[in-house]
Amino acid sequence: MTAVTEPPGLETQRRDIESLLQGSELRAGGSWYMVDQRWYDQWKEFVETGDQNSSSFPGQIDNSELFEDQDSYHLKERLVENEDFMLVPAEAWRKLLAWYGLVEGQPALERKVVDLPSTLKVEIYPVEVYLCLHSNMDTVITACFSRADRIYSLQELMCREFSVQQGAECRLWMKSSDTSCERLRNVHVSVLDACLTSGMTVIMEMRNADGTWPSSKPQIMRCSVEDQDYRGQPGVCGLSNLGNTCFMNSALQCLSNTPPLTEYFLRSAYLEELNFTNPLGMKGEIAEAFADVIKQMWSGRHHSVVPRIFKTKVGHFASQFLGYQQHDSQELLSFLLDGLHEDLNRVKNKEYIELRDAGGRPDQEVADEAWRNHLRRNDSVIVDTFHGLFKSTLVCPECHKVSVTFDPFCYLSVPLPVSKDRVMEVFFVSLDPSAKPVQHRLLVPKAGKVSDLCSALAQLTSVPANQMVVADVFNHRFYKIYQADESLSCILDRDDIFVYELSRGVGGREEVNQEEEEEEEVVLGLYLRERSHYRDYGSGSSSYGTSLFGHPLLLSVPRSLCTQEGLYTLVLHRLARYVRPPDPSEEVEEVEEEVFKTQTNGISDDEEGEENGETAGPSQHGDGQVVSQPDATALTTLPSDTNHAQPSLDRSSEETSSSAASTSSASSSANANASGETIGYSNASASTSHASTSHAGAGHASTSQAGAGHAAGDTAEEDKQEEACSPIPAANEQQARRKSCRKKRRSLFSIQAVNSNGTTERGMGEGGLAFSFTSQPYVAIDWDPDMKKSYYNENEAEKYTKHSSMDESQQQMSLKLQECIQLFTTTETLEEDNPWYCPVCKRHQLATKKLDLWGLPEVLIIHLKRFSYNKFSREKLDSLVHFPLRDLDFSDCLLRKKLTNGEPPSRYDLIAVSNHYGGLRDGHYTSYSRNKDNGQWYYYDDSKVTFATEDQIVTNAAYLLFYHRQDKIRHPTAPGPAASHAPSTDITSCSNQEAEQGGAACVTMETD
Repeated sequence: MTAVTEPPGLETQRRDIESLLQGSELRAGGSWYMVDQRWYDQWKEFVETGDQNSSSFPGQIDNSELFEDQDSYHLKERLVENEDFMLVPAEAWRKLLAWYGLVEGQPALERKVVDLPSTLKVEIYPVEVYLCLHSNMDTVITACFSRADRIYSLQELMCREFSVQQGAECRLWMKSSDTSCERLRNVHVSVLDACLTSGMTVIMEMRNADGTWPSSKPQIMRCSVEDQDYRGQPGVCGLSNLGNTCFMNSALQCLSNTPPLTEYFLRSAYLEELNFTNPLGMKGEIAEAFADVIKQMWSGRHHSVVPRIFKTKVGHFASQFLGYQQHDSQELLSFLLDGLHEDLNRVKNKEYIELRDAGGRPDQEVADEAWRNHLRRNDSVIVDTFHGLFKSTLVCPECHKVSVTFDPFCYLSVPLPVSKDRVMEVFFVSLDPSAKPVQHRLLVPKAGKVSDLCSALAQLTSVPANQMVVADVFNHRFYKIYQADESLSCILDRDDIFVYELSRGVGGREEVNQEEEEEEEVVLGLYLRERSHYRDYGSGSSSYGTSLFGHPLLLSVPRSLCTQEGLYTLVLHRLARYVRPPDPSEEVEEVEEEVFKTQTNGISDDEEGEENGETAGPSQHGDGQVVSQPDATALTTLPSDTNHAQPSLDRSSEETSSSAASTSSASSSANANASGETIGYSNASASTSHASTSHAGAGHASTSQAGAGHAAGDTAEEDKQEEACSPIPAANEQQARRKSCRKKRRSLFSIQAVNSNGTTERGMGEGGLAFSFTSQPYVAIDWDPDMKKSYYNENEAEKYTKHSSMDESQQQMSLKLQECIQLFTTTETLEEDNPWYCPVCKRHQLATKKLDLWGLPEVLIIHLKRFSYNKFSREKLDSLVHFPLRDLDFSDCLLRKKLTNGEPPSRYDLIAVSNHYGGLRDGHYTSYSRNKDNGQWYYYDDSKVTFATEDQIVTNAAYLLFYHRQDKIRHPTAPGPAASHAPSTDITSCSNQEAEQGGAACVTMETD
């Protein structure tokens, strides 16, 4: 029974209670009490009569009419104010309770004032929820909370009721149905703002000892079931590659081994500083996800952690990191530090601050003001650990106005000296058919043109640059043929670049007539194709299917030689190194079916009559003597230049040269060469023809009679030739053609005009015999599989040699980190797209800008700008930057020179390095980090972690450097690793014995 004090007079009671009712206003979070309306009316009548002995004495406060039953004391539904109950302020309730007391056992019906979207209101029915633990869902208690109560009070009640260990990290979930659960992230919001309603269940879970949460799916990788009891060095834990996420793993490992940041999360200090209302933040989700990863990695119970939830959160708030594409670790680090700062910003409401220019004030005063202004809007563990201060000086080039500002920074992005040259590797294909392609390494200007590449190659090959054509070869075809004035930036380091030597052209010959001098040359692209044994009916045509093979070639051919017979001769000579010409003993007569088959496949060069070139062409012995070989039109050997003597590939005949190519005799009959199909060759250097010196690899040999043969063409003879080469001959000509075919040898390959991909066949002019090109010409030589197997030497075709330039080690650019920092602080002129507005000149100016270091943070991140982008080129700089592991001193470049009693504030030691291997489009990230507990260096390669030594850390792959100021470094507290461990020991992999027993490997290296 409630203790009752002596009440004052009835008039006093009435006056006090009425003044409290009239003077009290609703305030959010205030308390009001429910009183049964009938008791209140009786009390009012009692005090108004003025007689304390009246029969209207109300007695103890009795609210029994408001409850459904006297056991649970649940309020009745649909109670109405001023009819069923009366609301009195807290002070009035305390007075009434002291004067009259409350019926024993009944609870005081305290109700809170809630701030609804449009009004303040006393809630009559509080929120009734069910509470339970995740580990024991069967034990449920019921509790009521006002909508104005904080979730934190609900959490405290649960910790008391369920005897949760003090200091244990826990989190709450609210469950509205059988399947829907939602995190109650912000425990400082009200029940109303958390959308917690009656009938919901609140579940509490405590973090496991290994850093995981019971409700989360397993985010770890284990070698075997026995590793459930694994105990390792805290922090020495790999991160699984989820698919091109090595950039994220590398940045996380570096941050994980940053002592002040890691200790902040390990002691759960972040829970009190989560900022859920910051519009620039991520509602605390990035900070929580990062904390989960850190606590799992530093639990010492995992070989490797799978950061899938963290990856999902990052992609949710930064869409550029969605999916599984490759990214830059520095970009991820920049986003992560900014996100953690905003999620943990202690400033809840950022005020507007107008920045002031120095105006001639001392630097110290301006700097202190800038830092104070920065802390008024930004105050977090990220600011405490990583933020420093720049001094920025701008000078107007006209009025010389000097503007000084101090700006905060989170990391230093220091430039690397950019070389003006680049190293390129190319294959040079000589005119000499017997010469293998030669691989050269060239030093060319980065902003140069293709002509510069040719000039550099000309110095090594003694071949004039104007006789070179540069092409990108990919998948047996020309991906692109470059013009001399194209920029070298179009060529990537991984491209297969071939440089082809072309003939000298007309210059330098002694005796040429005007017609020959003006004859046009065609640069012809040559592809090699292999025909299948079956027709390609699926393509809609009846032709045979083909596939490209080998390396394509570029030939300079006179237009008069763009015929089946002419090209066949040139090509056979050009491929002499790896195409064996058949000897006379292998000659096989053609039959009628063979003629029809050849016509179907477009091979029309086998269809000449005897009068059109069956006479013997000249051949040449090793001593250069011209001899006659009867009946060998298609196989007459082509004489080689005396400067390019070649060994014989035909073992059955010593008279056949390896550079041989078939041709028809032009000296025996002028009419025989009237159509330009066949060209005769001799070794007469004094009368070299234009046709011979124009095609690739033909040397300088030909007779002037060949050129005369072209001019003395007989019309009747040309008509015969066209009829002989017609795809569909007349019936009365069939027998003659068969007769001539029986006397000819079958060609090794056929020639087709194709497109740049080497696929679509083009039509031919001049009755199907000559080729007509209007753009860049391409032809393909089609090989029958059996002929290719017999005469084409694939092994020889793929061989190449290396020039001595390939053996010369390219001197790698090497510099010190201090040089990069000095380059960062040098004066530069602003670019045109980023001018500065001068307040004196009242217009934008290309001012000079200088950055200086004023204040340095506890942990300094240095970003080496290895990726260079400009309007001319994009490249990665592989310069070796020598950075110190200890005693990096900034005293020479730090403007503020204040020394403390201990170490100077500008001396740093290295604690982590993020590495990038590869180029612009692909690569792989790893990291070196020093464990804060035992002082040992480790190498982190996704899931794999190995011991590292200090001499391994400085490489040309270093990309991000983490330095810790010496006055803040804590000495290792844990013993170092056993001396028996080798530096390369994998400390996150299963043992060999476990692998033999079938234990699943915990590390599967995913390459990017």
